[in-house]
Amino acid sequence: MDTTNQPLLNKKQLLKSVIIAAIIGAVVLVVAVFPAEYGRDLTGLGKVFGFDKLYMGHSSEENMDGDLQVVPKNVKRLKIEKLGSPASVPKPAASENPPPSEQLALRSDEITIVVPSGKGLEYKFKALKLGSIKYDWSTSKNNIVYIDFHGEVHEENPPEEIFYESYTLAHSNNMAGTFTAPFDGKHGWYFRNRNPVDVTVTLNLEGEYELLEEYKQ
Repeated sequence: MDTTNQPLLNKKQLLKSVIIAAIIGAVVLVVAVFPAEYGRDLTGLGKVFGFDKLYMGHSSEENMDGDLQVVPKNVKRLKIEKLGSPASVPKPAASENPPPSEQLALRSDEITIVVPSGKGLEYKFKALKLGSIKYDWSTSKNNIVYIDFHGEVHEENPPEEIFYESYTLAHSNNMAGTFTAPFDGKHGWYFRNRNPVDVTVTLNLEGEYELLEEYKQ
């Protein structure tokens, strides 16, 4: 019977192999794994080799469609003082008017809004006090946009500086909810697109509201 003689490593050679393997593993950990998995590029080589681009961050969540929703790291923190009009703008007395005896007719619409790169625009609908509206919106290619979901009180003779109340500020690519109007007026979204490309927002509405003439397509 033929046998193949394989050289056996002595203790010194075995130790040397273990040390080399450990060094290689440490280099891979620091250069590739840390930047890609934890966003920590200790040597700067992760950026050189592109491993840092694989980092999704702890804010990444997988939605039901399997797409990653990632909020960029460089967005400004949203704070209470950014909500609505400054304190110098009084809330109109009309906001305290009682709700109507009859709400607007039920309807549903799908609206497409193109927000140019580097710009912002609004889309609002009319609702009466305590009118209920369900909504969802999402962006093309899951691009993140800044939004201010807010409302303006209807006034017969509005002042030069109009009061508005913010309901939600966010950086997102998708949102859904049910809204109950706190007063008669215009309610809707301000979308700000800081992406290098135009972003299409698809908005679905369902409930007691009317589309405003200036936003009809």
